[in-house]
Amino acid sequence: MKKCVACGMPMKEPQDFALGDTRKAYCRYCVNEDGSMRSFEEKKADLERLLIRTQGISQGRAAIAVRSLMKELPAWQNYFRE
Repeated sequence: MKKCVACGMPMKEPQDFALGDTRKAYCRYCVNEDGSMRSFEEKKADLERLLIRTQGISQGRAAIAVRSLMKELPAWQNYFRE
């Protein structure tokens, strides 16, 4: 099973992949209408909103959690090089 390189979501079925294309390395939640992957800032904001909505945590805690998650994902490695 593949995992999305941008958010870590498991991609099991074709509909889980960007535009239903199982050759894509990212999921349906990380894709723009033209098939390209969403930007770092867009994805960061999406993930923060998701955590706030589903976990009921503050913006500050969501930002910390998302940073920790994104540091481990292949799509964002260049954003966290020290």
